[in-house]
Amino acid sequence: MGRIVSKSRFKPHALEYFRQVEETGEEIIVTNHGEPVIKVVPYREEQDAALKSLRKSVLKYDRPFEPVGADEWEALK
Repeated sequence: MGRIVSKSRFKPHALEYFRQVEETGEEIIVTNHGEPVIKVVPYREEQDAALKSLRKSVLKYDRPFEPVGADEWEALK
């Protein structure tokens, strides 16, 4: 678990906290009346993020080795 900071303390020092997260990689949890409400974490792009959205998008592919005609493309209809 990362560092815990109250919302009232986080607000005036937000840029400082952002820099700390960026430099150290440690997450910060912001609380509101003692309850966690926001987690600030460093951004890390997943290597397969581009392919992740395509997973399970092909439901059925009857003829994988045959060319596709223009009349078969749903996007062109």
